[in-house]
Amino acid sequence: MPTTKTPSPKKPTAKTLREGSTPKRTAILAAARELFLADGFDRTSVDAVAARAEVSKRTVYDYFGDKQTLLQAVVDGVGQSLISTIRRILDDTLTDPTEAADLEDVLVAFSMRIATDMLGSSEYVTLQRLVRAQSHHVPDGGENSMADAPEEALAERFAAFAEAGLLDVPDALLAADQFIALTFNVALNRFGSANAAEDARVRPLIVEGVRTFLRAYQAK
Repeated sequence: MPTTKTPSPKKPTAKTLREGSTPKRTAILAAARELFLADGFDRTSVDAVAARAEVSKRTVYDYFGDKQTLLQAVVDGVGQSLISTIRRILDDTLTDPTEAADLEDVLVAFSMRIATDMLGSSEYVTLQRLVRAQSHHVPDGGENSMADAPEEALAERFAAFAEAGLLDVPDALLAADQFIALTFNVALNRFGSANAAEDARVRPLIVEGVRTFLRAYQAK
């Protein structure tokens, strides 16, 4: 007697995706993250994700639609975690401009926290690994995972410092872009990393980048 192959669950469209239960969604994302990192996108099957998450294959499709959307959700989740870290560091270091007795010290302290707590974190390493290995499967190479959120958050603080008379920034977002370019991007371009926790050469570049920024933007 011939066997009948059970058809794969029909993938729902974006309009029919379910929000579902938070524990199941979290389990699916955690399983997908582990498998994408260990085996790569192409070798990771939806069956394997479902088995590791202890849910049905239908549940994975109901919640995420397809494997590429699942990968994007994993990347977005890591990106949001990093944005939360950036905002926490901003709150710790650049909250009250009236307490910024030495603006250079404040900006260096902020930058060093970013270079250790964020750029030196396992989440950042995970994001880089996912984007590098799976860039052709992630729309825009994974850039949407963080978009302009870090620059916008920093620009808000620069605007507050300008209002307090400490900075002269006609365009706060441009100032934030240039600050990042002068500090972290210099280290990334020169060393391939801006992780100050592992590379003592990062701090001198950050300090000089902060000083260059202040020569352009510190209120006279």
